[in-house]
Amino acid sequence: MLYKKLVEIYESLGGTTKRLEKIDILSNFLKILKESDEEVVFLLTGNIYSQGEGKKTGINRQLAIKAISKTTGTDTKEIINEWKSVGDLGKVAEKFTKKKKQTTLSTYSLTTEKVLENLRKLTEIEGKGSVDKKISLIAELLIFAEPIESLYLIRTLLEDLRIGIQENTIRDAIANAFFEDKKEASLKIQEAINKSNNLVSVLKLARKGDIRKFKDVPFNPEKPIKVMLAQKVKTIEEGFEALGKPCAIEYKYDGFRLLIHKSNKKITLYTRRLENVTNQFPEVIEYVNKYIEGDSFILDSEAVGFDKKTKEYMPFQKISQRIKRKYEIGKIKDKLPVEINVFDIIYYNGNSMLDEPFEKRTKLIKKLIKSFPYKIICAKQIITENEKKAEEFYKKALSENQEGIMMKSLNAIYQPGSRVGHMLKIKPSEKDFDLTITGAEYGTGKRSGWFSSFILSCRNKKTDEYLEIGKVGTGFKEKSELGISFEELTKLFKPYVIKEKERVVKIKPKIVVSVTYQEIQKSPTYSSGFALRFPRFTALRNDKPISEIATIEEVKKEFEAQKRN
Repeated sequence: MLYKKLVEIYESLGGTTKRLEKIDILSNFLKILKESDEEVVFLLTGNIYSQGEGKKTGINRQLAIKAISKTTGTDTKEIINEWKSVGDLGKVAEKFTKKKKQTTLSTYSLTTEKVLENLRKLTEIEGKGSVDKKISLIAELLIFAEPIESLYLIRTLLEDLRIGIQENTIRDAIANAFFEDKKEASLKIQEAINKSNNLVSVLKLARKGDIRKFKDVPFNPEKPIKVMLAQKVKTIEEGFEALGKPCAIEYKYDGFRLLIHKSNKKITLYTRRLENVTNQFPEVIEYVNKYIEGDSFILDSEAVGFDKKTKEYMPFQKISQRIKRKYEIGKIKDKLPVEINVFDIIYYNGNSMLDEPFEKRTKLIKKLIKSFPYKIICAKQIITENEKKAEEFYKKALSENQEGIMMKSLNAIYQPGSRVGHMLKIKPSEKDFDLTITGAEYGTGKRSGWFSSFILSCRNKKTDEYLEIGKVGTGFKEKSELGISFEELTKLFKPYVIKEKERVVKIKPKIVVSVTYQEIQKSPTYSSGFALRFPRFTALRNDKPISEIATIEEVKKEFEAQKRN
């Protein structure tokens, strides 16, 4: 199909903040979408493949600027100045393409097939000369693009479509387009998405109009699956009230989520963000082959760092650098070893375990895994109805430098991608939120040249907007050897600066941080209407996607609970 037809849909979706209107626009579009054009659904989400393919274009702002410069004949300095002014490279591309189009005529119209073809080629290019090859592929699209098309091409490249579409919006649009019972269809479609992580395959099933077909979506152990997430409770007593007695209690590890997939002797490792990190953890492959029985499986686990000499467990912040590391793997593997703590099984030897009770799943794990401390073990667990024993277990977890405990219903199924009420987490009473950084100020004195004060934001789930909720300037270190430093954070956030005015910068919401605070106060200063009192930075959470930061609804809920207490 013509790319400009898709761009018209982008414009319609971006022109409304109302979710129901977005669903209607998408629903009408999906009804007339030809089967041969179904991969356009990926482009609607700002992607070029299904989630979990692990393929990225590798295009940053610098490369996008060079491509815009090459196709419009505009000096890069002029492009950068315009970008600083408007904060959107897509709009910059549109402006300079418009000038270029006044002097040239294009006889070729872009198609969605050509867009996908070129963008997918970007993911395969590596090595010497890769930058020039990538710029040429982008330029090949931009040179034929209309100004409004160039806007969305650049936004797609930078994974910043700005039309307010989430996966659940497309899910509901599919249900609206092809089913009478829209509520039931949405549930079944979500289950199918959770299993396959592929909107196109789900759309193909939906076209048949038979809601029962979604049960036939197979597991593919070679593809990642979304993890199940826990809700919070404050006390063990509250946990037992919610789950009943007895229940399983496990350590809540201070590490990062790791999904272990095995199929046809091939082992693949994914984070909770569905990033393929197999190459970063070669020792884990060795442990799985040596200590786990089974031809095919998907295991849910937590990777925890430890000190090689003292055997003490280390905080997530220390080990997190291994997730992104691509070079000198052997060196960092020896310096920052991990222990894999397996706590759930989702798939085993050709059979889905999703609908099996947790009690059965946890017994299977203990049967399959030959535990070897500081390599791979079954998660530390007790099954009890005794609050005193649970409290002792909680204290033991904290004494071993873990975050707290998880409480799990023995009868619960596994629900991928859901934050469920049958798996609860308990941490010490200090309150915390996962938030994102959307702005900063340059420091003065010994912090001159570094960002030293950061704007925190939560998310409005309905509108997909980011709402400011305070500033944080504590919890960082002056020197990197003591922890996360101002200099380190400045380098991390610099690529995401979208606007700069004197000492104040606006930052694209991309990085997740954990922040503790004393209380929530109402405040007219910030766009959320609230402010965190005495916020303190505790960790970078590069294992968490931006979609999982605290929502304004959660902030309001905590504010109301605080008033009652």
